[in-house]
Amino acid sequence: METQDQNPNPMQQPPQSPGFFQSSTAKIIMVGLLTLVLLIPLQFVKSLIFERAERQKEVVTEINNKWGEDVYFYGPILKVPYTQYYETKFVDDKTKKVTIQRSESTEFAYFFPDQLNADLNVNTQQKNRNNYESVVYTSKMDFKGNYSFPSFDSQAIPKENIHFDKASIIIKTNTIKSITGSVTVSINGKKHTFEPVQNNNEKDTVSTLETNAFDIKSAFENGPAPFDFNINYKGSEQIKIVPIGKMTQAKMTSNWPSPSFDGNFLPETNTITDEGFNAFWKVSHLNRPFAQQHFGTLPSLSEYSFDVKFLIPIDQYQQNERAAKYGFLVIGLTFLVFFLIQSVSKINIHVFQYSMIGLALIMFYTLLISITEHSSFMLAYLIAGLSVIVMITLYSLSILKNKKFAGFIAIALSALYIFIYVIIQLENYALLVGSIGLFLILGAVMYFSRKIEWK
Repeated sequence: METQDQNPNPMQQPPQSPGFFQSSTAKIIMVGLLTLVLLIPLQFVKSLIFERAERQKEVVTEINNKWGEDVYFYGPILKVPYTQYYETKFVDDKTKKVTIQRSESTEFAYFFPDQLNADLNVNTQQKNRNNYESVVYTSKMDFKGNYSFPSFDSQAIPKENIHFDKASIIIKTNTIKSITGSVTVSINGKKHTFEPVQNNNEKDTVSTLETNAFDIKSAFENGPAPFDFNINYKGSEQIKIVPIGKMTQAKMTSNWPSPSFDGNFLPETNTITDEGFNAFWKVSHLNRPFAQQHFGTLPSLSEYSFDVKFLIPIDQYQQNERAAKYGFLVIGLTFLVFFLIQSVSKINIHVFQYSMIGLALIMFYTLLISITEHSSFMLAYLIAGLSVIVMITLYSLSILKNKKFAGFIAIALSALYIFIYVIIQLENYALLVGSIGLFLILGAVMYFSRKIEWK
């Protein structure tokens, strides 16, 4: 009987399955690790943007210091001195004799107006230095109102101790350097000029302007004493005013198209257009936690102001910073597009080629920040985006050898950059639009990856 040879032909080996490093799983792991590695140079780009933004803050601060700082103001306040007497008892330990020593000191009472009407006109402009800009303004502030006769009844101070003939008017402000021209107040038709004085007893760290002493009794001959005064400032970024009137009404008009209303009181009404805004405040003494009269010292009132900020809503560095925050998303989605093309077309893309594509995507942000400093953000975004899209499209054409795939990549990158630009420009709806867009992108990825064989 013939015995058949059971040994297989050595030339006929069974097909070998591809190794792990050639599998789709290994490739997607390597692409994911490369994406994480590229976060390092992306972080360097973010640091560069932060450094340039800090430089801008330094330059803006320098411009503002030379032009004028932000303005904090309240007044006018009626200041009346009075004499306070004190008695101190001394007891002799040996003789038990009691000696009373009397002393006196001059104190001050402060009275806020009953009615305070403010008409504020603010003209803004943008100052540029090199690649940086700041918002500065000139303001004209007109105040009118009236005082009731100052009452000391709550302190039980004898009338002979009150010096109505040495009264004065004061205003408080954080910057006297920014005031332009002289400041005078008219009390019942009589004018008085303000001069800067040193703070002694007041708790406020702000500066004080005060008139010379005068007799206020004549101002109240016909009832409440009317007053009016105006003060002009050169300032920057914001205005803060404390509503010290028993009833305060303030109207502000400005050519700044994007104000930010802040502080303890928001305007009753406001109208904002491309040409500017106007706003109106009405504040009663019942709406704030401080009294109309103070004895001894004035409290700090800075937290009870109504504020208007004249800031650039989104400056170029904020826009660059927001764009860089989407860097991980751009790199990840771009790599995902290449990976899907690689899986569908069976074209092998080396990890080095992925690295070159990733570095090109990071170069977008360095181009963006450098071009933005010499032009508008929109133009810089357009130039940087087109440059990177063209570079990656040509590179993908050389490695994929397929115009259809290269065109798809160009369209995908264009759509991604347009999507991110829209999100950056939005303020109130950025989160909503971004969430919807990412949801649609995830749906598209799920659709195109549904038939991929992961073996």
